[in-house]
Amino acid sequence: MAVIQVNPTRMELNNLKRRLSTARRGHSLLKDKRDEMMRQFLELIREVRQLRAKIDETMKSVSDGFSAASAVMSPKAMQAALMLPGREGTLKIDSKQILNVAVPVFDFHAAAAGDENGDTAGLSYGFAFTSGSLDAAVKRLTDMLPDLVRLAELEKSTQLLADEIERTRRRVNALEYIMIPRYEETIRSIVMKLDENERGNLTRQMKVKDMIAEKAILERRKANSFAGE
Repeated sequence: MAVIQVNPTRMELNNLKRRLSTARRGHSLLKDKRDEMMRQFLELIREVRQLRAKIDETMKSVSDGFSAASAVMSPKAMQAALMLPGREGTLKIDSKQILNVAVPVFDFHAAAAGDENGDTAGLSYGFAFTSGSLDAAVKRLTDMLPDLVRLAELEKSTQLLADEIERTRRRVNALEYIMIPRYEETIRSIVMKLDENERGNLTRQMKVKDMIAEKAILERRKANSFAGE
């Protein structure tokens, strides 16, 4: 692991220790954020699967209904019956935050139909020349629309969460495998350099002390020899 090129001083050592502490705290927070996003992402995925299974089952029933209706109705009659929408609706788009990730919130409201209690409520055509299978299939499609809107909301939310999870994962890996080891290696290198300098200074001090002691001994010997003469 390459070390950061800095001067091996006490000040730089303290700065690197502070940066290492910040990096470790950030790494811990990002890991917690990633884990919580993964938990919520998996919950959304489970809801998506359940809703998609429900929609697939409804679509199969709708397809069977259209097939049965096409067997007893002419293509022109089918086209005329389905030319106009049976009900209007409004879709309000908002957003909410999931761990600082803005995800969409869709609020769908269908306009009230003339007879909400009947099985064919909200259909735009008369029933004189249509098949009951067609009526039931169109009714199922109308009832399925809120589920489709909810599915679109969930799938967009999972996409945004997946993107943020990937970005967070890269940050966690960069801190865990690059930045934190680099800080640790640089700190270790500076500590070794400072210890080496300290040992060198201690060795020089001891050498100077020995030289001073030897000089003092020589001076005492000269003084004693002069006194003896």
